[in-house]
Amino acid sequence: MTDKPHAIITGIGQSAIGRRLPQTAYQLTIDAILAAIDDAGLSVRDIDGLVTYPGNAVPLNPGFNGPDLYEIQDGLGLSLNWHLGVCQGPAQFMSVAAAAGAVSLGLCRHAVVFRTTTEASAQSGGRRGGLGSPGFEMEGVLSWLLASGAVSAANWTAFYTQHHMRAYGTTKEQLGAVAVAQRAAAMLNPHAIMREPMSMHDYLSSRMISTPLSLLDCDIPVDGSLAIVVSHPDTAPDARHYATIEALGTAMRHRPYWEHWPDLTEMATHDAADHMWSQTDLRPSDVDVVQIYDAFSPFVLFWLEALGFCKPGESGPFVEGGHRIGLNGELPINTWGGQLSGGRLHGWGFLAEALHQLWGQAGLRQLDKAEVAVAGVGGGASASSMLLTAGR
Repeated sequence: MTDKPHAIITGIGQSAIGRRLPQTAYQLTIDAILAAIDDAGLSVRDIDGLVTYPGNAVPLNPGFNGPDLYEIQDGLGLSLNWHLGVCQGPAQFMSVAAAAGAVSLGLCRHAVVFRTTTEASAQSGGRRGGLGSPGFEMEGVLSWLLASGAVSAANWTAFYTQHHMRAYGTTKEQLGAVAVAQRAAAMLNPHAIMREPMSMHDYLSSRMISTPLSLLDCDIPVDGSLAIVVSHPDTAPDARHYATIEALGTAMRHRPYWEHWPDLTEMATHDAADHMWSQTDLRPSDVDVVQIYDAFSPFVLFWLEALGFCKPGESGPFVEGGHRIGLNGELPINTWGGQLSGGRLHGWGFLAEALHQLWGQAGLRQLDKAEVAVAGVGGGASASSMLLTAGR
């Protein structure tokens, strides 16, 4: 474990989360940030750093970016020593990595990191936009995918999944085990979007989206905001609770495109995970709970292999039946329901649940032992992973 931690997380806050909320992205963000500051036992005056991903300098799909960084600073009356809107980088945890670097360098003492999305409302209002939408133009590598009709990440993930199935014998039922196990966890999460019971029959009966992925293999866009407070480690004695950022994985060692990955039974998850483990002497056997990205159910299989919880090609048998990955299993995964049932906050739900488990705040889904947690986000050609250990 890290002898001298570079940064700790001292607070977490969450806004309302739902499919089509009446609050604006700005309102949701303010709610989450104020809750995080309060959870850390701090006041707004203590916050001298602010960062978000992706920031709004680069227009993306409607509802994806969240509010402007400086609008939030002004609304809260923050006096900042450091601030950043992260537009590109190793998936969703780049903003956390940036905040950890800032506090370790002394640029700030307490940095708020937030992620807000209102994609559910944007899509329901007919403003989906992005890949494949009318009038959308793309140059470069993605133009070839669009020309062949592969207009979404579901198509690209399906290609990877088919390859994994051919290479290792992975089955549709094994994918379903992920979805069914996570729905069982979501039923214990009052904030989850989907809490109705789901059987394997329900899963196998859901309509096909992009073979072999069906509707219940896909995550659920939501509106909501999450925020954390990243603090300098010397503030730990005064913290109500904290988690140490033991290690971060941010590597991207191959061409940054889905269709040019050298081994299509792997994803960028493998680079991120390998980089993370190189920063610590903890090993996969030390991990108590795993929160890993499930934009689509097969992402969980790719992450399990990347993180070393099973060998290449063994992730299907590992999850089969759902017993090993359930709340009472040897390796509980996505204990809040994941994005398949909990709702997609673009990766940040995984970090939130990791912290709740480490701090004993997970309610009915709280594990008996939760001292070391992994959170991995992203997939395809961009990913990042984080290893967290409980403070108190």
